[in-house]
Amino acid sequence: MRVCNHLELESQLERSGIGTAADQQRAALAKAAPEIDVLDSPWTDGSIPDAAFARLAFDEDLFAEYDLVHCNMIGPESLVVARHAKRNDIPLVLHAHVTKEDFRGSFRFSNAVAPALGEYLKRFYSQADLVLCPSEYTRGVLEDYPLDAPIEPISNGIDLDSMAGHEQFREEIRDRYDLDGMVVFAVGSVFERKGLTTFCELAQATDYDFAWFGTYDEGPHASKTVRKWTQNPPENLTFTGWVDDKRAAFAAGDVFCFPSKVENQGLVVLEAMACEKAVVLRDIPVFREYFEDGHDCLLCETTEEFEAALARLDADPDLRRRLGQNARETAEEHSLETVGAELADIYRDLLASD
Repeated sequence: MRVCNHLELESQLERSGIGTAADQQRAALAKAAPEIDVLDSPWTDGSIPDAAFARLAFDEDLFAEYDLVHCNMIGPESLVVARHAKRNDIPLVLHAHVTKEDFRGSFRFSNAVAPALGEYLKRFYSQADLVLCPSEYTRGVLEDYPLDAPIEPISNGIDLDSMAGHEQFREEIRDRYDLDGMVVFAVGSVFERKGLTTFCELAQATDYDFAWFGTYDEGPHASKTVRKWTQNPPENLTFTGWVDDKRAAFAAGDVFCFPSKVENQGLVVLEAMACEKAVVLRDIPVFREYFEDGHDCLLCETTEEFEAALARLDADPDLRRRLGQNARETAEEHSLETVGAELADIYRDLLASD
């Protein structure tokens, strides 16, 4: 079996959750189903031709040979690849990493654009032979659009090996950013959708050191909320910007606080759990689906509940340790070996029914 597992704009999405998810799909298949030949580009020369793209897009010589194609993005290149698959009876898998719901609260004007994006996603995803998504929650969201295609959830998984050795960075990073005591932290791009205001208000209301490891926009497309908090953060909160090795971010912190308002799964949560961190999350449906309050995380609805959860964890190191140990077990349930086996079975079933 030869499969094209494709991510449009791969170099630009290298630091994103979508980029990590696509990398993990390929690594998962290599671990669980090495007999599957996986291409990462649909093009015969390994990259999209620059000249006369629109005119040549359906020239068969442009496309490599594969039995099934799995696209992880939604842009014009993915649309061309999808249409080529439909015209040539190649089974088409589209991965719904993007919904209009999780697009809101990201960039300036994203809320205004979201309804039009939803209409596009409805048409785009409906052409698939199978739509994959990271959770039952996301399947419910997509069913409400609705889509004219079957939908199946599959975890993005977690590359446990990629987090190994994170402890070695702890002292260096804490010294670099002057972090002390029980450090409350977040990892990922700084968006209001990720709970930025709640995170900052928690810093204002408490004496813990807070750190957010991740990029943030400062240009005209940055939201007013992001500019407000990153330009004038609370004194005990550090926005670090990009960190070259993500393990350093998870090493520096003690309590992973992620008050995100909308997630399709939350890959960074699994990464924190893989590092045995105590995790405090907003009580939203997708986290209820994967995690258990009081067992491998603490779930909170209001800023006051988040503040109380941090106080509990500060006063009870044993609770932090127990939550972290249970969180590691949860992360192991999402290993690449498990995800790769599921993904390989999905590919085989599609080809068998073709």
